[in-house]
Amino acid sequence: MPESKGRDHKSTTYTPPPRSKATEPNPTWWAPVFITLLVLGLLWIVVYYVTAYKYPIEAIGVWNLGIGFALLMGGFIMTMRWR
Repeated sequence: MPESKGRDHKSTTYTPPPRSKATEPNPTWWAPVFITLLVLGLLWIVVYYVTAYKYPIEAIGVWNLGIGFALLMGGFIMTMRWR
């Protein structure tokens, strides 16, 4: 039966790799911006429905929903990167 080589006891101690940029905390403006995007997107959609499709921008019609959902998605994407 072959003999195992075992561990080399002469090796140096383990040193962890340097911290990556992904583990650093977010800047101070991060949370206020994503909260603002979420609230603004929600308000955009609510105003569009409550005003019978006349506001915020009557000329673009249903695209108001697209703008509202884009703002919401921007806020949700930022929440996923929040540390």
